[in-house]
Amino acid sequence: MIKILVIGSIILFIAILLMGMRVFFTRKGEFPSLHIGDSKPLQERGIHCATSQDSEMSRRESPIEKMLKSE
Repeated sequence: MIKILVIGSIILFIAILLMGMRVFFTRKGEFPSLHIGDSKPLQERGIHCATSQDSEMSRRESPIEKMLKSE
């Protein structure tokens, strides 16, 4: 039982070390951003995160409000 726990712990340690290679061993090590708005290909397509799109839509004036103001 102890042998299995030790082997499992070693495998887990190696896996964490390999996943964090860039973070642990570079000078400006940081995890890559997972936000949609930070992705270069999505920015080129004009896709933003839902929060940004929602705030942008709330700032816009609806066509109905524009019609009502003009009357």
